Amino acid sequence: MSSLAEEIERLPADVQERLARYGFDRARLVRLGERLASGHDDSGLVTGLIEAPRAGDVADLPPAGSSERARLVELGSRALAEGSVALVVLAGGMATRMGGVVKALVEALPGKTFLDIRLAEIDSLARRFGKAPPFWLMTSDATDAGIKAALGPRLDGASIATFVQQLSLRLRPDGSLFLDAAGRPSEHAPGHGDLPDALRASGLLEPFLERGGKTLLLTNLDNLGGTLDPAVIGFHLDHGLSVTCEAVDKLADDRGGIPVRVDGKLRVLEEFRIPKSFDPAIVRVFNTNAFHVNARDLYELSMDWRFFTVKKKVDGIEVVQFERILNEITDTLPTRYLRSPREGGESRFLPVKDVPELERRRPEIELVARSRGIL
Repeated sequence: MSSLAEEIERLPADVQERLARYGFDRARLVRLGERLASGHDDSGLVTGLIEAPRAGDVADLPPAGSSERARLVELGSRALAEGSVALVVLAGGMATRMGGVVKALVEALPGKTFLDIRLAEIDSLARRFGKAPPFWLMTSDATDAGIKAALGPRLDGASIATFVQQLSLRLRPDGSLFLDAAGRPSEHAPGHGDLPDALRASGLLEPFLERGGKTLLLTNLDNLGGTLDPAVIGFHLDHGLSVTCEAVDKLADDRGGIPVRVDGKLRVLEEFRIPKSFDPAIVRVFNTNAFHVNARDLYELSMDWRFFTVKKKVDGIEVVQFERILNEITDTLPTRYLRSPREGGESRFLPVKDVPELERRRPEIELVARSRGIL
């Protein structure tokens, strides 16, 4: 039986070229495949004492109209006026539950795509602060061409730019390479945890730091509530830690990452990593996947990324892919947690997964966009 390394080596030249273009890490996939073939338990469950956040672990912004809130707004406004803040959005996803289209190009409002509204956000900040923040999009092999075409002449490769995340291949459960009926491999992007490595490799981050850049907001492109806000930027700059992780009050049907203490250390964990001995329902806040990060700390980040086993079906056949998760940075970088509103014009969390949710969200999206001067 051929080894996985040999199976990859025999792939056609055009596949090899694509993999090289998109940063495929052959050695990493071989290691992961060997682990899979050995039957290694990769449930991802954490060990140690898991506790809900303690009082004070998740902060709130000072009340609107207070002198403390005004101080934070001033800090954040100054940073935006200096050009030391950049918006970095995750735009690698295909909207499979919306017909398999590039999600960034779906109309969030009539005549306005998610990408259009993000560009309008940048323009509104330029009007308010005299300088447009850099706007960078992490795309994938599936979305990059469409997003570049939609950006058109606005895509200058610096102030507005795309950078592509990596590409990997799906395996069979026995650790061998999965090939379809035509003998072609099944490609996939290995998760939004690609962002730190892909951004460093893009060449965008180092010039930003040299120009005095200090802060990055990392967020989902389709969460149109997760905008650059002077008060939140000010909060991040004021506490001085590497990361500010935004959370919202948790609803019963929220599924994803939650802040918990693991052996006393506060971090974000996806619920699939939490053993049954701990009930996630007792945690009343939910991670929005929006992180304000010190740009220098992200540039210098060195961590041993964990790749999680994800089971999928391709042409009715069970396959395995390996993904990493952005919120794992909270286990390495010192992080402060901020509770953000999720309702009304101040909402900072408007996730959109499918067409029915988009239809429900549209009034909120418009309210938020108009209340912030974006539309």
